[in-house]
Amino acid sequence: MERNILLVDDQRDILRLLHATLDTLKIQGLKIFETPSGEEALIESARHRVDLLVTDYKLPGMSGVELMHKVRARHPEAKVVLITGMTDRKVREEMLNAGALAIFDKPIPLADFLDVVERGLGLVQTIFPPERPSDEKTEQRHARVSDLLANFRQDINAEAVFLLNDRGLVQARTGKLHDESMEVSLISTLMAIHAAGLKVAKYNHQEKLASYHIFSGGDNDLLFIPVAPMYALLVAGTGLVHEDRILETVNALLALRKEVERSLRSIGVTGELHSISPKTVPLATAAAPTIPIPASVKPAEKPADVPPSPEMEALLKDAAAKQSKSTDMDDFWSQAAEKHGSKPTSNEVISLEEARKLGLLPGDGK
Repeated sequence: MERNILLVDDQRDILRLLHATLDTLKIQGLKIFETPSGEEALIESARHRVDLLVTDYKLPGMSGVELMHKVRARHPEAKVVLITGMTDRKVREEMLNAGALAIFDKPIPLADFLDVVERGLGLVQTIFPPERPSDEKTEQRHARVSDLLANFRQDINAEAVFLLNDRGLVQARTGKLHDESMEVSLISTLMAIHAAGLKVAKYNHQEKLASYHIFSGGDNDLLFIPVAPMYALLVAGTGLVHEDRILETVNALLALRKEVERSLRSIGVTGELHSISPKTVPLATAAAPTIPIPASVKPAEKPADVPPSPEMEALLKDAAAKQSKSTDMDDFWSQAAEKHGSKPTSNEVISLEEARKLGLLPGDGK
């Protein structure tokens, strides 16, 4: 199936970076078109179907949002990813209200960008591994956790509450973020904080994770707290960490963590750091994988001493003879060097000994 992506940015370096990143997907039938301006992008959109538009917000001639509306007038099903280096709140609101699939700030997180592209094009691939099929016990646990999150959200008047696993997948949720287009990038960054916190706890010789992170202001107040080495809670809302209610919010969140931890413990997940072995190894230090040998396969026995075949004996003798000839040749050149090494290389030059015999050296005539 043919899929077309139109990249629009007036910076050639950004276009090359995005194009090279998309090439790593190796998707058959994927075509990528590049233009440096909105006007040229409209020409390309008249020539080709556009399945995904990736455009910078600040373009010469028109904005990325204006281009988005013009392209969608011709291709209503086109998905749009906006890229910006601007932090102005009005601009952010304009991009949010435009209905883009995602909004990325520069520098662009390329792994998250690829994930959004794959989801936007309806591809099977994803940077996140697939979830295992849920059984009845897991479904019951999800239902209980979902109820806990919903009740907590209502109690503290939050906009959204998430339970995340260490791979950045949402296990349970209630509500939504103010800027849904940033959800993938936000969660990915928070899980990097989770991994760093896990290392700090180990270096500090803690038996359990006991930390939380607060981000105030912006679109939402965010509270992020580990539940276990493999899980964390994210809470988003307005005024959650104001000085007159921050203690109430944090205490409620700690109580929620305890309930979620109890629910996870019922299926064998604990908060103890030593109970979970690292699942991934940094690329720079990753060792070669080992393959277990089934018990039914016996290791090969040491081969017995077997005399060489006549053909092999002949080869060995021939090699020894060649080595002997090589030694003789070396001796020949050594002797030649001793014999002729003192002779001059020109007929117009005589040796010191010959000059002495001819009485050409000073003092030799006495």
